[in-house]
Amino acid sequence: MNDDTQKKAQLYERAVLDYEKLHEEIILLLGSRGGRVDSLSDEEFAHYRELADLRDLAYNKMKTLEKGLLDDN
Repeated sequence: MNDDTQKKAQLYERAVLDYEKLHEEIILLLGSRGGRVDSLSDEEFAHYRELADLRDLAYNKMKTLEKGLLDDN
């Protein structure tokens, strides 16, 4: 594996970890309210939406990096 590919793989791994962390935060937040979004308070719902937006961005970054790795091979 060349240095460029190794750096891309490290970036991808970090992106996956970021995504998983955000996903876990969402699961814990929803779990604290029986797994239902409609059970969240207004403040909790705003936090949930923020986490979900960040998770979506992390997912897009992860997929972009994944595509870059696959295109290298």
